[in-house]
Amino acid sequence: MSTLAPTPTAPTEQRPPGGRRHRIDDWRPEDPDFWRTTGARVARRNLWVSIFAEHVGFSVWSLWSVTVLFLGPEYGIDPAGKFLLTAVPAALGAVLRLPYTLAVARFGGRTWTIVSALLLLVPAVPMAVLLEPGVSYGTLMVLACLTGVGGGNFASSMANINLFFPDRLKGRALGLNAGGGNIGVPAVQLVGLAVLATVGTAYPRLVPAVYLPLIVLAALASARWLDNIPAARNEPGALREAARDRHTWVMSLLYIGTFGSFIGFGFAFGQVLQLQFADRFPTPVDAAWLTFLGPLIGSLIRPLGGQLADRLGGARVTFWNFVAMAAGAGLVLYAARDRSFPLYLVGFLALFVFSGVGNGSTYKMIPAIFRARAAASVAQGRRDPESAERWTRRMTGSLIGIAGAVGAFGGVLVNVAFRQSFLSSGTADAAYLAFIGWYALCFVVTWVVYLRPGRHRLPGV
Repeated sequence: MSTLAPTPTAPTEQRPPGGRRHRIDDWRPEDPDFWRTTGARVARRNLWVSIFAEHVGFSVWSLWSVTVLFLGPEYGIDPAGKFLLTAVPAALGAVLRLPYTLAVARFGGRTWTIVSALLLLVPAVPMAVLLEPGVSYGTLMVLACLTGVGGGNFASSMANINLFFPDRLKGRALGLNAGGGNIGVPAVQLVGLAVLATVGTAYPRLVPAVYLPLIVLAALASARWLDNIPAARNEPGALREAARDRHTWVMSLLYIGTFGSFIGFGFAFGQVLQLQFADRFPTPVDAAWLTFLGPLIGSLIRPLGGQLADRLGGARVTFWNFVAMAAGAGLVLYAARDRSFPLYLVGFLALFVFSGVGNGSTYKMIPAIFRARAAASVAQGRRDPESAERWTRRMTGSLIGIAGAVGAFGGVLVNVAFRQSFLSSGTADAAYLAFIGWYALCFVVTWVVYLRPGRHRLPGV
């Protein structure tokens, strides 16, 4: 397999009279003059359209986090069945992240964004038609799984926008792109709340129906304003090389704890509220008022994790962040046993906050790991500076692709943990204990691999 990398090309972007070709044959973002006169404007245009398209994709991916709130007794689905309905979109979204990343170089960023936007109609249209009492559980499982196509959009969007910006501006651009996409989770839950508050639980099909024109608009906007950079290519063997590197799997484990928690809790929060505090949330609309709050906070706080990592070091922020997540899960467990809803809400919101911070800090760790190793190889005479820089970019892109895919499986694990906990004991206590254990594993691994003093410690991570 391979990873995405830019290749220098000969100048001249041709534009026929009366229109744009949407193909940029000369793209030199690291050239200050080119960036000032042409590059910045083109890159910003592509970024804002990409954010919108990715936002719609995230919303479709998260449709079942709110759809399950509509599935009352007339659907005949128990809580365990509902947690499966929120687990399968996370699973397909995780699987699709790697091929979606590679598709950008294979087909072009603009072309693939149009295609991936239109693919969102595959789950949204049948959901808008079939969601009503009497539909079989098997049909619901298929529809839920299909919404996973929205999870792949994140990977291709990030790979595409990475091509447009110079290294010094990539962090901010990718942060905006990721944050704008993540906000799709609370956005679809707000749409669900609006439907519940106005027409009740009788019309779950209205939620995906709202997104049908937005999906079409995302495809049309991509066709009108995005560009392809033909110089992008997939580097043969890059993903294979990264898969053999231990840091790929260490960072994937940490990303399960951060992004996996964010997407898993985002999908499950509404159900857990109704089951854990049924007396306080007797109707879906009561739970929906709070369902969107955690994902919104987690999305907005993500850039802070990157900023803290810039100042304090990614590994240090990640370590203390996992300590805080373990404490938050402990507070949630205590509050659930004590039946204290205020403490429970504070603990769960803390989990969303720190999952967002951790998303930012772990992403900052990845390039730092390879920069430190490349610098060491140059100092030891094993690489020249130019080849070391190429290796750093190659491995960073590959690790981000693999960690993004593996990390998204955390959303599956969270929902399965809740399902098994409620099945076995009628409470979520076992799930909370599992989360505490996982976060403890993550902060121990972070310390041992990246913070423990010794000759193998990587400087600057």
